[in-house]
Amino acid sequence: MKVMIVVTHLLGTGHLSRALTLARAFRQAGHRISLVSGGMPAPHLQDADIPLHQLPPVRSDGVDFNRLLDMQGDVVTDSALARRQAALLDHFHAEAPDVLITELFPFGRRILRKEFRALLSAARGSAGKPLICASIRDILAPPSKPRKAAFADEMIATYYDAVLVHSDAAITPLSLSWPVSEVLQPRLRYTGFVAPPPAPAHPQSAGAEEVIVSAGGGDVGAEIFAAALQAARRDPDRQWRLLLGGAKAAERGAQMDAPANVVIEPARPDFRQMLHHAAASVSMCGYNTALDVLQTGCRAVFIPFDAGSEVEQGIRAEALAKRPGIAVVRSADLTAETLLQALLEVTAGPRPAALHQGLDGAARTVEIVSEMKGARS
Repeated sequence: MKVMIVVTHLLGTGHLSRALTLARAFRQAGHRISLVSGGMPAPHLQDADIPLHQLPPVRSDGVDFNRLLDMQGDVVTDSALARRQAALLDHFHAEAPDVLITELFPFGRRILRKEFRALLSAARGSAGKPLICASIRDILAPPSKPRKAAFADEMIATYYDAVLVHSDAAITPLSLSWPVSEVLQPRLRYTGFVAPPPAPAHPQSAGAEEVIVSAGGGDVGAEIFAAALQAARRDPDRQWRLLLGGAKAAERGAQMDAPANVVIEPARPDFRQMLHHAAASVSMCGYNTALDVLQTGCRAVFIPFDAGSEVEQGIRAEALAKRPGIAVVRSADLTAETLLQALLEVTAGPRPAALHQGLDGAARTVEIVSEMKGARS
């Protein structure tokens, strides 16, 4: 099969990371993959084995997802969006995929609905009529207005064959965060959680006994890093490492006043390997980071991202806090004192066992898509 995955990450890089994991699974199963990214370039996620077609990139204006900015930080114009749409359609026609997967849309990215609708219309009108699937994580941002859920239902009913839900229905059913209508229910296909293969321990034991502080690959997490720097000053006998995301990570790091026991550097591709050796991880609770923690058994303090009325990470963090070695500090309560107290709690007991079951969602996604495509042939 020829599989085309379309993803646009607007704030962090979690959506792109998950799409890459799916792309690798399709490739390893012998399928031809094309990944289209409409978000900002993410060099730390580059994979020479996965063809990536970059659209003119856009990002959100912080947590304002109704305002798109370009590489220069200027508001994206209608003509720029038209060029994106044309590039997307040109790539679709050149690839002529057997399977088209849109990541998050139509449950999110409504600001880009014009280009997505044009893509879906082209797919439905093409001679090949590819299988069309939506790919969504375990927990969505609940619709703030009924019309948003109605829009998703309309798009699913008109264009989609299936909705791939990357979670376990027994743990986080979609209904926890999204109204599952009679239109939506029969199209749901639960895949299990999509995690990359477990990372091996770091060959140089990088990160050993450190507190590793991260906030994904975007320009977010300033309050986490600020609290971590204050906490590190009160914890001088332990090494701390801050991994900054975003295009200007090195520049931001150089402006931080760090004590001697803190290393500041851009996000690293070997982050997952470092978790095997770390004393603890301090991070937000995005889908991919949560799975990284579970796969390595690293103790963790989660500070869920909740700006702009976001609730997804809070729901996930509270569920995971029932496991040993995991604590949650709400952003409103985040101080050096609360962070140090949470670290004391998670490091007081033994290191949790790594989780290996139920994380084969990428392989299961390939199986589900292959079975559906075969049934249509």
